[in-house]
Amino acid sequence: MTLTLLASAAPTPSGTDAQLIIAALVGIVVIVGLITWLKVHPFLALLLGAVGVGIGAGLAPGDAVTSFGAGFGSTMTSVGILIGLGAMFGKLLSDSGGADRIVDTLISRASPRALPWVMALIGALIGLPMFFEVGLVLLIPVIVLVARRSGLPLMRIAIPALAGLSAMHALVPPHPGPLLAVSTVGADLGLTLGLGVLVAIPTVIVAGPLFSKLAAKWAPVPVPDLFVSKEEDGGEGTRRRPTFLNALIGILLPVVLMLARSVREAALPAATGAWVDLLEFLGTPMVALTVAVLYAMVFYARAGGMDRAAVSKTLGSSLPDVAGILLIVGAGGGFKQVLIDTGIGTVIGDAVSESGISVLLVAWFVAALVRVATGSATVATVTAAGIMAPLAEGMSTPEASLLVLAIGAGSVFLSHVNDAGFWLIKEYLGTTVGQNLKTWGLMECVLSVTALAGVMIVDVFI
Repeated sequence: MTLTLLASAAPTPSGTDAQLIIAALVGIVVIVGLITWLKVHPFLALLLGAVGVGIGAGLAPGDAVTSFGAGFGSTMTSVGILIGLGAMFGKLLSDSGGADRIVDTLISRASPRALPWVMALIGALIGLPMFFEVGLVLLIPVIVLVARRSGLPLMRIAIPALAGLSAMHALVPPHPGPLLAVSTVGADLGLTLGLGVLVAIPTVIVAGPLFSKLAAKWAPVPVPDLFVSKEEDGGEGTRRRPTFLNALIGILLPVVLMLARSVREAALPAATGAWVDLLEFLGTPMVALTVAVLYAMVFYARAGGMDRAAVSKTLGSSLPDVAGILLIVGAGGGFKQVLIDTGIGTVIGDAVSESGISVLLVAWFVAALVRVATGSATVATVTAAGIMAPLAEGMSTPEASLLVLAIGAGSVFLSHVNDAGFWLIKEYLGTTVGQNLKTWGLMECVLSVTALAGVMIVDVFI
């Protein structure tokens, strides 16, 4: 079932097309300036910018606030619940030792030559259920220890893992960015997930194992002296952990449920019966993620030696980490609703349609522009999705999903000095600013452009 945002009943603004365009451009500049120059939190910047756009476009101040609130509320209804469930599952996977089990199992079966490819797979698997920052913290010790033990250059190990993690973050729900874009443009979540995985596979290969050969030459940095004592002490090998199969089932469970529902709707649209009703229910994103959380509470916790108190603590501690993300995503929904209620989105959509330029290319460019300006993939996604939403109304279901993926691809273009992740990776890996730009920063560019190329190719065949 397609996730949709409920449109609020707002009065028709009195502004001309020129006034609407100017209001939108000024609003975006204000949002970018508040985030980059004044260092205002993106939630507050989006709120101020959205209300300002509404007033500038001709809405009464009270109507602009009402429009923002309606968009915020409907976004939290459709997306906020999923983000909370995803955070709970990721925390259970981490605290139970399931993530460690997946990593150790894959690495123990890989030759040095295959390690870059295995690290890309590990990054993707860890990135599928976890937020970028959480996945990064989990991956860094693995990257350092594998590089030290294998003797391979640090970048041959780090870049593939980071590419897998970043691709999942940009292209595959239930990450906040893709989730919001799905909801905003009215795309089908299951189909977007399936196409996202399809596009992510070649994207990770190009930006990960292949690009890492160049990155290793451009930044021949030594393996940092981190986690040495943990390695010498044998790490956490004696700790009870879920089996590899147990951990993998939990990660893939919501993916399979959502994809099964979408496949049924595409292949057997007229089918009826109890099994169809059951598949529809289990494939609903909220239900699928809830099933995954319940699975983790039972099977991850039991295998990881967690009692009920530990499970409760893990679930509770998972939510504060995503509070800021929830507010940003909700504000993005509010910003989108203001664009719709003022008519700005329709004006921009008409201009793009008449220009003859591919909607997918425009969506990628807008997201990339905001990403470079603000350093935030989430802000880039919510801004671009709000602007492109009116264009999705006449699109087919597959085209709407590709629009989401084009936005996601643009949202990770060029990580540089205004991105917190840039500095986190620089400090962990011990690179200079220049080396980090030539490795992590350029890898994001390669990933973004490759993903866009994948989206455009898929568009030709559907």
